[in-house]
Amino acid sequence: MIDRALRDEGTSYHYLPPSDWSAAPERLLSRLNGAFEGGPRVLTGATWTTDAPFRETETAIAAARARGILAVEMEAAGLYAFAKTRGRAVICLAHVTNQMGTIEGDFEKGKANGTAAALFVVSRIVTQLG
Repeated sequence: MIDRALRDEGTSYHYLPPSDWSAAPERLLSRLNGAFEGGPRVLTGATWTTDAPFRETETAIAAARARGILAVEMEAAGLYAFAKTRGRAVICLAHVTNQMGTIEGDFEKGKANGTAAALFVVSRIVTQLG
């Protein structure tokens, strides 16, 4: 679960003034605390929102790791900026399924595809926030 997203580029700057982070509404995060116990592993932490993750340099990736970034994605900063500006309840998830094509077969997920785990997580969110 994404608690905050590093704002690198993209739509987040159309909603809020420049800053390093775009954050999930704290009221949602607190309501989801402990919601995923007994299910698949769910990490809560920061991501890096960038429009083109495959073009990032090793230096930029190392800097993101040093900031505690757990994953790279393309939407969370914009969605959290929108939520804050419009007073909406938005929570973002990142289902990390590959390592940016760095190993052979990285994009092949097999039969399971993680669908059952993803549905479990979404179901818990709906239950907790519903």
